[in-house]
Amino acid sequence: MRANRKLWAAAAICLTVVAGATGCGTGDDKPADPFAGLSADDIAKKAVETTKAATSVHLQGTGEEDGKETTIDVTVDDKGSCKGSMSTAGEGKAEMVGVDGAVYLKGDDAFWSSSTGGEDADAEGEEGPDFGELLQGRWMKTPADAAGSDDSDNLCNLKSLFADMEKETQTTGLTRGDDADVDGAQAVVLTGKDDKKGESTTLYVAKDSAKPYILRVVTTGGDEPGTVTLNEYDKPVTVTAPPSDQVADMEQIMKDALQG
Repeated sequence: MRANRKLWAAAAICLTVVAGATGCGTGDDKPADPFAGLSADDIAKKAVETTKAATSVHLQGTGEEDGKETTIDVTVDDKGSCKGSMSTAGEGKAEMVGVDGAVYLKGDDAFWSSSTGGEDADAEGEEGPDFGELLQGRWMKTPADAAGSDDSDNLCNLKSLFADMEKETQTTGLTRGDDADVDGAQAVVLTGKDDKKGESTTLYVAKDSAKPYILRVVTTGGDEPGTVTLNEYDKPVTVTAPPSDQVADMEQIMKDALQG
C-alpha cells in the first residue's frame, strides 16, 4: 500500500545513514574507552553488525517526505511479531499488529483513502473502493502469503528492516565528537556528510563494548530530514491478534468492492 511504503521509506531513510557503538561511564574516574584505537568508521561498522544481530527493537521516528511529516512508532522482533502505529500529515494514521505471519492494519478514513486511492479515479475514470467505509473501523488482515509479496510487512520484518539499514548506512568519512546522553544512556557521537544529497547526519551509539547498538540518528538538510530513536533491544515482544469479530478479511473485502 502506498501509505505504508511511504511511512516505511521515511523510517528507512532515517535508518539509512545509521552507524553506532556502545559503552558507558560516569564519575570522576572515567572507565577506559571501549573503542580506544578504533576510528569513527570502525565504530560505525561494529555498531551496524551488532545491531543486525538484535532479536528485537523499538523504533520511533519522525521524518519529512514530499514536504509532509511522517511518524512511526513500532516494536518488532525476529519472529515476525510487531505492534505500533504510523501516520503522515494529511494522509491519516493507522495502527498495526503483526502476529503468526499475518499483518493487521486499522486506519482512519484519511489513511485508507490515501493508501488505496479511494479518492482517485483509475485509468477508466472510475473511483477505487472506499476502504474506510467497507472496513467500518475494523482491522484489515493481510494473509501470510500476501504479506510477504509486497511492502505491507516491512515494518514487521526485523531482518528486512536491518538489511535495508545496512544497505544504506554511511560507515565511511565519519568523525567522532564529544560523547552525549541519549535517554539516560552514554553514547558515542559520530557525524558525517553526504555532499551529493546535501545531508548531514549525527549518529548516537551506545557506549558499550559488548553491545554497541545504534541509539539515535538525526539527519538534517537534504530532501528528507528526520530523527529516529532505537531502544528496548532484545526485549520480548508480546502481541495478540485483534478479536476475530473486529477483523475483516482482505480477500472478502475485495470481493465486496468488486460486487459493489
